[in-house]
Amino acid sequence: MSCLARSLSTFLALLLTGAPTVLAQSSPSPLPGVFTEVMDVRVVNLEVVVTDKDGVPVRGLGADDFVIRVDGEEVPVDYFTEVRGGVAAEVPPSQEAAGIAEIPAVVPGKPVSTSYLVFIDELFSLPPDRDAVLEALEAELPRLGPEDRMAIVAFNGRDLDMLSTWSNSVPALTRVLKKARQRPTYGIQRMSEQRQYNFDRLLDASTRLRAGEFDPVRFYRYDLTPSERYFVDKLTDHVQRSVAAATATLRSFAQPPGRKVMLLYSGGWPYLPVAFLTSPFSWLILEAQTPQGSELFRPLSDAANLLGYTLYPVDVPGFADRLARTTLSNSAEFASQTPAGVGAESAFLRRQELHYSLRFLAEETGGEAFVDARRLAAFEGTVSDTRSYYWLGFTPTRGWDNQRHDIDVQLRTPGLRVRTRAGFLDSSREHDVTMAVESTLLFGSPPGHEALQVALGKPRKAGRKKMEVPLDVVIPLDSVIFLPVEDGQVAELELRVAVRDDEGRSAEIPVVPLVIRTDVPPEAGAISRYETSLRLRRRPHRAVVAVYDRASGRILSSTTEISTETLPK
Repeated sequence: MSCLARSLSTFLALLLTGAPTVLAQSSPSPLPGVFTEVMDVRVVNLEVVVTDKDGVPVRGLGADDFVIRVDGEEVPVDYFTEVRGGVAAEVPPSQEAAGIAEIPAVVPGKPVSTSYLVFIDELFSLPPDRDAVLEALEAELPRLGPEDRMAIVAFNGRDLDMLSTWSNSVPALTRVLKKARQRPTYGIQRMSEQRQYNFDRLLDASTRLRAGEFDPVRFYRYDLTPSERYFVDKLTDHVQRSVAAATATLRSFAQPPGRKVMLLYSGGWPYLPVAFLTSPFSWLILEAQTPQGSELFRPLSDAANLLGYTLYPVDVPGFADRLARTTLSNSAEFASQTPAGVGAESAFLRRQELHYSLRFLAEETGGEAFVDARRLAAFEGTVSDTRSYYWLGFTPTRGWDNQRHDIDVQLRTPGLRVRTRAGFLDSSREHDVTMAVESTLLFGSPPGHEALQVALGKPRKAGRKKMEVPLDVVIPLDSVIFLPVEDGQVAELELRVAVRDDEGRSAEIPVVPLVIRTDVPPEAGAISRYETSLRLRRRPHRAVVAVYDRASGRILSSTTEISTETLPK
C-alpha cells in the first residue's frame, strides 16, 4: 500500500458556485455553537466458550458467575444469554431480578442462528490444497442448521468476488463451492518468488564460499541485503492485501443476524515475513521498516472484534507446505557448510510462521485455528464450537479515539477455562468512514446510500510514469445538514478519495476537511462544487469519492474508473 501512497498527492483548488462558500481547513476543529458530535452507544458482545480441564463444555452458569474487566477495571454485565446446542436457554429468575437483559433478538427456547462468512484466499493458495479444503467444506454443508446461513467470498490479489450472498440452501452453496474450485489461484507465483529469493541467497552464499569469505558470524546479521529487502517488501505487500481484503469482507457483511463467524481459508500468511524468508540463517535481524506480526494482522482482528465476528482461520496448505520446504538447504554445497539440521529446522520454523498468524487471529477474536490435518475438519469443528457458549454484552465508556482496550473475562469458579475475544478498538466515526470507503475499493458497493456527482477530467502526463487527473465533485447542499452559528449557517464535511490501480496497489486515504458557510439556508437544488487533482501512477485505477457529513453521519459517494487510453503515447 505504501508504493502508491508515495505517488498520490492531492492539489486543492476552489470553485465557488452560488451563495455558499467552501473553505478547505487544515484540521476539522469544531466551530463555536456547532454540535458536531452525534451520540452513539455501541454494546460490545462477547461469545464466551467455557470448558473443563478435559475440554468438555460447561453448562448452567449464570451472569453472576462471570467477571468482565476492561483494562483491568471491572464492568457490569448488561446482557446475558446461554446458548446450549444452538438453542437459547431460559432466563433464570436471578438474572431478571438483577436487571440483566437477555441478548436482543434472542428468544429463550428458540434456535440461535449463526452466519458463516467464508473467505477464500486465492493469492497464496495452490489448486490442490484449495480444492481439498473446499471439498471438505462442501461435504460438511448439511451441518448448517435451519436458521443458519453462509456467504462465500474469494480474493485473487486484486479483486474481491462475492460468490454467494447469504444463503441457507445446501444445494445452492454446493454449486457455488464447485464453481469456486474451478477458479484460478496464484500460489504458484508465490512459489516462484520464493524460489527466486532462495536462488539469489544461494548464489550470494556460494560466491562468498568460493572466495573464502563465508563466515559463520553471517548467521547473526542485523540488517537485510537489498535483495532481501525487495523480497520482504513484496511478501509483506501480498499479506497486507489479503488482510485488507478479509477486513473489507467483514465490513461489507457487517450486520447479519445471529452469531457472526468468519471461516478464513489462508493459503499461507507468515506472521513475520522477515523471519519467514531469512530463518534460520539470520536470527537477529531486527526489522522495523515494514509491518510485522501483530501490526500486520491487527486491522483484521480489530475489525472482527468491533463487528462481533469470531475468526476461525484454516491452514489451506496444511503439513504439505511447499513454500516452507523450499529452502537454501536444497544445495548440497551450501548444506555442507551450515549447522546440522538447519534444513529441517528451517522448514519447521517457516511452517510455524504460517501457523502463528492463524493462531493470533483466532486468539484475538475467541476462535480456533485449524492447522495441518485439522484443516479438513474445519467446518465441523467450527459448528461444534459455536453451538454451546455464553453470550455476554456490556456497554463500555466510549472515547471514540481509536484506542485499543484489553478485555479479560474470568469465572468465579476456579478450574474452568475461558475463551473469548481479547479486546476491542474504540473506533472513531471518522475511522469507520475511512474503512467503509476502503472496503468499497475491493467490493465496489458504495458506502453511502446517496449518490455523489463526480466528473473526471482528461488525464495528462505528470512526469515519468505519472499522470494527473482533474476531479470535479458536486455536493448537493440539500443532502447535508446546516447548523446555525453566529454569522449564518455552516455544514462541516470531510472529503475522502480512495484509489486502487489494476495491479491491486492502493494508497492511504486522504481526509480533506471542508466547511460550507452561507448567510441563509441554501435553496432547494443548490450545490457547491469542489475541484481537485489526483497524481497517480500511469495505470488504470478505480476511484471511490465520498463526502461525509459530520453532523448527520450521512455519506454521499461515487465509484468511477480512471482510464489511461486518452494519454499521449
